[in-house]
Amino acid sequence: MSKVRFKRVLLKLSGEALLGERGINIDPQTVTSICQQVKAVRDWGVEIAIVIGGGNIFRGLAATKNGIDRVTGDQMGMLATVMNGLALQSSFESMGVPTRVMSAIRMEELAEGYIKRRAMRHLEKGRLIIFVAGTGNPFFTTDTAASLRAAEIEADVLIKGTRVDGVYSSDPEKDSGAELYTNLTFMDVLKNDLRVMDATAISLARENNTPILVFNMLREGNLMRLIQGEQIGTLVSSEKH
Repeated sequence: MSKVRFKRVLLKLSGEALLGERGINIDPQTVTSICQQVKAVRDWGVEIAIVIGGGNIFRGLAATKNGIDRVTGDQMGMLATVMNGLALQSSFESMGVPTRVMSAIRMEELAEGYIKRRAMRHLEKGRLIIFVAGTGNPFFTTDTAASLRAAEIEADVLIKGTRVDGVYSSDPEKDSGAELYTNLTFMDVLKNDLRVMDATAISLARENNTPILVFNMLREGNLMRLIQGEQIGTLVSSEKH
């Protein structure tokens, strides 16, 4: 533990992170690669909780364009996160990592209902937690769920794994001149509409003083280097460092 930067982390993964290069909704090879990286960090004694999105399967907001009610669409999106969470759990457990899926929506046959005290106990016992179904409410993203759960479990940091190297001045996949930021304040993000996470998620993190680290999860080994204190990606916090 003396060689790691954080004792307890919350890792936010988008559903798209599970797509892989082949574009399969849940690519087994990609899931295995992600879980191996997380397991390596856990083996160093770091307590880890994950919030998973569902965009690889269904996006509630996008569904409204096809005539689906927004509330219904968001509920369908919550169910997509459950599918992703179960896929991650299966992969982790095949590696010998004790894992609990905790849902904001009650579905006892598939996952535990989320209770903060129970989640804290799982972490203290060395179990990995996967939070699914967002906050359980429509109109709130899984980014907001990540900020909320990070505050509730008293995480040292909220880590957001993306497919780019951090936060840029514009979309680096469309603008070759986009500038990579290494440090930002919460107010920088909100004032400049940088879309690291949605405004509600950023505001929650700011109110609870939860630092956010944004990095490229697809570069193998990045998660471990970040946990060990290497300067990777973008740090969003109350003050610039």
